Amino acid sequence: MEPEFGGEAAALLRQKRAALRRRGCSFESPSTALQPPAPPMDPLTKGSCGGQVAHSLLWKAKSSLSFGIQSLQPWPTKDPEVESQVNLSVSEDLGCRRGDFSRKHYGSVELLISSDADGAIQRAGRFRVENGSSDENASTLPGTWRRTDVHLENPEYHTRWYFKYFLGQVHQNYIGNDAEKSPFFLSVTLSDQNNQRVPQYRAILWRKTGTQKICLPYSPTKTLSVKSILSAMDLDKFEKGPREIFHPEIQKDLLVLEEQEGSVNFKFGVLYAKDGQLTDDEMFSNETGSDAFQKFLNLLGDTVTLKGWTGYRGGLDTKNDTTGIHSVYTVYQGHEIMFHVSTMLPYSKENKQQVERKRHIGNDIVTIVFQEGEEPSPAFKPSMIRSHFTHIFALVRYDPQNDNYRLKIFSEESVPLFGPPLPSPPVFTDHQEFRDFLLVKLINGEKATLETPTFAQKRRRTLDMLIRSLYQDLMPDVHKNMLNRRSFSDVLPESPRSARKKEEARQAEFVRIGQALKLKSIVRVDAPPSLVASGICKKEPWEPQCFYSHFPHEAVCADPWGQALLVSTDAGVLLVDDDLPSVPVFDRTLPVKQMHVLEALDLLILRADKGKDARLFVFRLSAVQKGVGGKQAARSRCDCRENKLEKTKGCHLYAINTHHSRELRVVVAIRNKLLLITRKHNKLGGVADPSPLSPQSESPVEEFQYIREICLSDSPVVMTLVDGPTEESDNLICVAYRHQFDVVNESTGEAFRLHHVEASRVHFVAAIDVYEDGEAGLLLCYNYSCIYKKVCPFNGGSFLVQPSASDFQFCWNQAPCAIVCAFPYLLAFTTDSIEIRLVVNGNLVHTAVVPQLQLVASRSDIYFTATAAEHEGRSAGSSKAASAHNSPQTPPGRDAAVFPSSLGEGEVRFLLSYS
Repeated sequence: MEPEFGGEAAALLRQKRAALRRRGCSFESPSTALQPPAPPMDPLTKGSCGGQVAHSLLWKAKSSLSFGIQSLQPWPTKDPEVESQVNLSVSEDLGCRRGDFSRKHYGSVELLISSDADGAIQRAGRFRVENGSSDENASTLPGTWRRTDVHLENPEYHTRWYFKYFLGQVHQNYIGNDAEKSPFFLSVTLSDQNNQRVPQYRAILWRKTGTQKICLPYSPTKTLSVKSILSAMDLDKFEKGPREIFHPEIQKDLLVLEEQEGSVNFKFGVLYAKDGQLTDDEMFSNETGSDAFQKFLNLLGDTVTLKGWTGYRGGLDTKNDTTGIHSVYTVYQGHEIMFHVSTMLPYSKENKQQVERKRHIGNDIVTIVFQEGEEPSPAFKPSMIRSHFTHIFALVRYDPQNDNYRLKIFSEESVPLFGPPLPSPPVFTDHQEFRDFLLVKLINGEKATLETPTFAQKRRRTLDMLIRSLYQDLMPDVHKNMLNRRSFSDVLPESPRSARKKEEARQAEFVRIGQALKLKSIVRVDAPPSLVASGICKKEPWEPQCFYSHFPHEAVCADPWGQALLVSTDAGVLLVDDDLPSVPVFDRTLPVKQMHVLEALDLLILRADKGKDARLFVFRLSAVQKGVGGKQAARSRCDCRENKLEKTKGCHLYAINTHHSRELRVVVAIRNKLLLITRKHNKLGGVADPSPLSPQSESPVEEFQYIREICLSDSPVVMTLVDGPTEESDNLICVAYRHQFDVVNESTGEAFRLHHVEASRVHFVAAIDVYEDGEAGLLLCYNYSCIYKKVCPFNGGSFLVQPSASDFQFCWNQAPCAIVCAFPYLLAFTTDSIEIRLVVNGNLVHTAVVPQLQLVASRSDIYFTATAAEHEGRSAGSSKAASAHNSPQTPPGRDAAVFPSSLGEGEVRFLLSYS
């Protein structure tokens, strides 16, 4: 048996490719045939649905978007040469999807003590110190690192919804009181502001606890009620039902509420420190900097004259030169940044503490410290600076001999983790890449600092005060004409026929005032950056490639087999490779709902769901491959009778272990019963072998043994196996049912509560096993929520769920249908979008709208189906836009980009791959 899909089946596919070439079909790489999409268009959002013919495509996203992956324990095989070949692919597979990840990439907390020249202790503080990986075996060379790992977290062009999707557009705003008599505001719009014409409801809920944003799917036959929107936000009980606010000036007030999320522009301190300086008084007293420091300032930005400056000033005086004559300014991805440079701020010989300089730099959340001298010289420590406001210090050293920069980051202990993690070693030979990395790190750091208790409490108090004040101003007793008196159960309104002209005039005035507010924000440089303004044109690691265009079937599930893909469809199970004709493997009498291709074990596991007769089937891959290579007819359910695992009748779910363990474990769910199955092993630790005198059976059923049954209190909806640290009696099964996630000890069958869901309705999505520094953890996903829980090992057969400092929780913007963990990213697949966040903190890095999206495989590379569009002309779309302009229920049409085609009309092909 070959470890990779090949042999006769591969030869058959190559023959078909050659035959198609002889007929004149080109198989030139689309990467050369097609020009890459022009920035800043998102490659995932190329195309259009409205007024066009949709085509289904099968997309592939390579697993190389991971980094820092540890080698994992592979499946055992009998052949050492085969095992050595398989080990790399298995560890790469599991590492990218489930990989061991470590917060050590983001530094460790240390107690830092500073002392004066006489050795007396001055101050001490606890800071997280990031100095790159300390792994001596790291193969990374100085200056080489993954440019694609550098992302702005929670970028404003994805998070400032009200400015982007609501302001200056027709939308509805509501006011109400929750059960605790706390006021709230709700804004709802029907938007299609993407390049796919995929209409979505977007809703923003403002409460004293913060802002919540969600997307809801649009249906042209079903309007959405305010009650259902608030219910999706877990707000079901009210002291007063919401009423609509008609007054257009409400847009200005809601824009102020959104601006409480933080400034879109930044001010960073830059402190020059000479070699040997140990106190802040010495550092702030440097009148001028060195040539190396000036070179660094030139790298950061442009030197500007402050007097008469009209851009973002960061608190500096631009009229009377009281804060210096010049400063350093730059724009990065649409964000204006003003640097408070110590040597450019006013200097006083009489004032040893240089209060004027400290007044600005000491009140910056982030400060860059440029330190002269060689690496062994006394290093800077944050405790040298007397400031209760500065939370992050970036220590920069320049090596003139090698012309490179070294970076070290200090973050106050309470600051949440933020990226990008420093490369190993943290040395940058490319100065422009160093600038990009440094600015992104500092921007992300300031945003993370705003989530610390000190800043978060202040922001919540301010938000609560603003909401209550606005509520008082909008009470019906004060402005009776501003509130709609309809009942709470009314849906979002269409324009009433009896008052259409009046309603259209009101909407026109509403839009006019909103557009004026948006223009005013842009002029005063307080507007969040757009994708165009940010200048984002770099290739991102989540860019996909088209694996199969014009896929004619509805995909149910899939799993990679070598370079091909085994796909279960409504027409049966097919073997698919690029745009070649698919090869039928099983016919439609075997409706496969789950599958696993285990090449190293020569196994194919399927769950065929046919009501009460649902079963688990196991096949030898070599036998399946032989049938495909021999051009045999697709197998029917009757042909698979010998491949049934008999005790699995009626199963509705199964899971296998995918990490560390050297033994294949399968857990099958049959209603509320779990059946634990393992594959037999011989005494040498290999897979059980039949007698060498007898030919190997085509069915591996006899190699599986039934270990035990475990009864649950209900039927599981989600199930995941978690490997224990010893791989003996501490393996776990995570199950989700009712309103809870439980973990079950495989050895004893004892169940323990992991998490209880406080919601009236629960939609379980996934429980993903991840391993942080060798310790198991679970990402629990349900509704809009994702929670990370550390899984503590069993102790004497018992299990205690204890809160961990590493636990965290965040909310998706749209309810996901499936979740994929591809470290360092979490990808949420919805019906029409992919939302990408970071595993370590849940911060958003990208959202892409993809029409009719469905994830089909993710164990190694990520495969999903989506629709592209064949353009039929712009007249239909334009007429639709004109007729629907005034109604928020019908999204306004717009001319959208379409998939380019180099293969002729009606055929689409892209090659957009991770790198």
